[in-house]
Amino acid sequence: VQLQASGGGLVRPGESLVLSCVVSRVILDFRALGWYRQAPGKQRELVAHITPDGRATYADSVKGRFTISRDNANRAVYLQMKSLKPEDTAVYYCNLSPAFADSWGQGTLVTVSS
Repeated sequence: VQLQASGGGLVRPGESLVLSCVVSRVILDFRALGWYRQAPGKQRELVAHITPDGRATYADSVKGRFTISRDNANRAVYLQMKSLKPEDTAVYYCNLSPAFADSWGQGTLVTVSS
């Protein structure tokens, strides 16, 4: 099942954005999830990871600015992004962590530009 990310858009440097991804109950309860991004001309990278019990880890490039969270009631995983920088411009995806090849959705584009 593909996991679909949403919430991207065009923002200015320093602004905030929240991405969302709805997942099944089974995935939310038993699997670690991650937010990934792929910038133009670059490989896709994991930027945030959260375990079933809520422990989160982050890539150094986003640590202190991004927050990943799980919402059991809404069966969703979120990525709150603050203090966005132009280098955060990318297509963002949610997937299991480690990623499952068949779960890549279309992603959501985040563009940070003045």
